[in-house]
Amino acid sequence: MSEHYEQSELFRLTRSRPELRWMFAIPNGGLRSKATAANLRRSGVKAGVWDIYLPRPSKGYHGLFIEMKYGKNKLTELQQEFFEYATQQGYLCKVAYSADEAIEIIDEYLGSEVHDEKYKT
Repeated sequence: MSEHYEQSELFRLTRSRPELRWMFAIPNGGLRSKATAANLRRSGVKAGVWDIYLPRPSKGYHGLFIEMKYGKNKLTELQQEFFEYATQQGYLCKVAYSADEAIEIIDEYLGSEVHDEKYKT
């Protein structure tokens, strides 16, 4: 298991949920060559921006950012700075350590519960 696996699993488990149609991943991490990293920076990718964004207002927030972590990983300094900025701007930011935890965060944010077992791992 890995952060990549859990994030992929989250999108697999939620792909048929219409309320999550526009939830997307932000490709700002991962191991890359120096040339690829430079090209991504030039095209607007920024270190510290969180992994997943749900552009849907709920519960007084403008949208939801989720940062996927695995094992004992913690937020980096840049991710903490992004958390503080996004929170001040009216976004909810949550860290998830598994696909299931991310689904719980999303369902709580949207004020719904998952009743269909096909969304469970």
